[in-house]
This record gives sequence, C-alpha cells and structure tokens, in this order.
Amino acid sequence: MQPLENVLAGRLGQLRPLWSTNANAEVLLARCADVIRIAYARMALRHGSLSEDFHAYHNETHILDILGGRIDRLIATHGVFALGLRDWCILGLFAACHDLRQREEPMYEAGVGANERASIEETFRLLDHCGFSRSADADIYLAIDLTIGGSTFDARPPPGSAAFNAAELVQSGGALAAKLSQKLDKHRPDWRNDPRIVHAHDLALIAADLDTANVAEPFDRFASSAENLCLEREMLCLRNLDGVESAQPVLGFLTDGQDRFFFDLHRFNSELGRQSFGPAKDDNAARLKSLSLGLRARIAMRGRPQSGRQVLKAYAETVAGLV
Repeated sequence: MQPLENVLAGRLGQLRPLWSTNANAEVLLARCADVIRIAYARMALRHGSLSEDFHAYHNETHILDILGGRIDRLIATHGVFALGLRDWCILGLFAACHDLRQREEPMYEAGVGANERASIEETFRLLDHCGFSRSADADIYLAIDLTIGGSTFDARPPPGSAAFNAAELVQSGGALAAKLSQKLDKHRPDWRNDPRIVHAHDLALIAADLDTANVAEPFDRFASSAENLCLEREMLCLRNLDGVESAQPVLGFLTDGQDRFFFDLHRFNSELGRQSFGPAKDDNAARLKSLSLGLRARIAMRGRPQSGRQVLKAYAETVAGLV
C-alpha cells in the first residue's frame, strides 16, 4: 500500500491551494482517500499482486498509473485551478474504481458494459460506506456514473460463440465517452439543460482520456502496457503462451492490433486531455511504426513462431533496440 499512500500524500499537497474553495475540504479528501484505499486493496486481491486470478493489465498498478502519473501530468499542464476540488476528487475516484469488476457476464445495456455497470454500483456502495450522501453529494454519484460508464469500450457480446474478453476492447471502436452525448440524447433528451449532467459529461471525457493515455507514456512503458494487455488477453482466451495456438494471436495483437488502436481508433475526447497527452502520443508514433516493422522483420528472419512466448521475447528485444 505504500506506493498508493505516496500518491495520496502528493495529491493532498497539490490540491491544498483549492481547500479554501470548499468548506469541508479535509473531510471530502479524507473520504475520497478511504474509498481509493479500499478499491486499491480489492483490485490487488481480485486481479493483482495478491490474487490467484492475476490480470496483467487490469490490476492495482493501473490505478497508480492514472491516479499518479497521468493526473499529475494533467495538473502540471493546466494547473490545479483548471478544475474544482470536487472534480479532482471525482477523477481520483474514477482512477481507483473504474475497473473494480472484471469477471461479469457480458450484457449490452445502453452502451455500458457489464463490468462497468457493476463497477459503478460497487463504487456507489463504497461511497455510501465512507460517509458520502446520495443527496448532498449527488454531483459525485452522477459523475461516477458517467465517467465509469463512459470508459466502456464495447459492451456488445462478441459474435458467434467467442468468449467475452475485456482485453480485446483495445481493438474495438474506442471508449463510449466519444458517443456519450448521443446516448444521453436518447435516454435523457433534456440533459443539456441540466448543468450537473453537462459538467459530469465533461468530466467523463477527461476520464476517458486518462484511461487511454498509455499511448502517451514514455515509449518503454507504452510498449509494456501493450504487452500486459496481450498477456491478459491470452489468459482470458485460455490460450497457452507456450503453445503454437498463441503465436499468431500474440503477433497480430502486438503489430496490427496496436497500430490500429493507436493510429485509427484512439482519439482524445477532451481539450484538457489532448493538450496534456497529445504531444507525447505524437512522439511515440514513429517508434511504434518502427516497433511493428521491426518485430515483423525479426519474426520473418527467424521463421514461423512456435509460441506466443517466442513472439513476446522477440517483442522485448525489438523494444530494447528502440529505447
């Protein structure tokens, strides 16, 4: 828990200039920290370092990536006064809670995935438990609903008999946040006249950018995140990394899949996100092309790969040559 405590302590200092804007700032921040601690512990126990159901990408480290470095970059780029204290708290809660549930049966409902819907409901229960009020803090509950819901990549069941695989969503049509306004138009036609919903929608766009800002990480960390997604995908597909059945899926994911997501599907949804992460994403573009070409060339020279693990080894070697 110490890495989390370090991030929470740092955030407390960053947000201190905003305390005067909220009469109950210390109480608010303490309650948020409690929710975040519980969510972090649950992720570690369910799918992280303390779990027998380890997910290589969706674990407590992903919480730290968003809660720490990515929100730090948002603050460094725009300043702490770019958003209100409650807004920063909501983004922190999103970081900790948006992936709480990873093993729900797929169910398509208004574009929101079953994992995300279950994560929203669990987050509401955590907020209740830690002293938040569904009436006095209605803005926080509303924003959690839209930010976590908007992080859905594709809620539709896969075609045929293919099993639902959360790690495949990196190759889907992008986050629901990009289409959230259309969903709200359908289900809440008057939402643009409600400032609370408008503001929660704006936060959902920023949250979606934070969630997918691995594209703007230093290149070695970006490449590592792709590898972790690949590992999680193969685990969920029940493919043996040491077997030939995983060789082509791993190669396809780390080349065509990443290229498609990075260059064709990924878009920043908010201006704050674009300004914070866009330049670093642009810096990664040429090296990603080199990585894909280099990995294909390395595989071609060695002959048809016999396992996914063999591809991952070649991938690591190719990355090392680019950083």
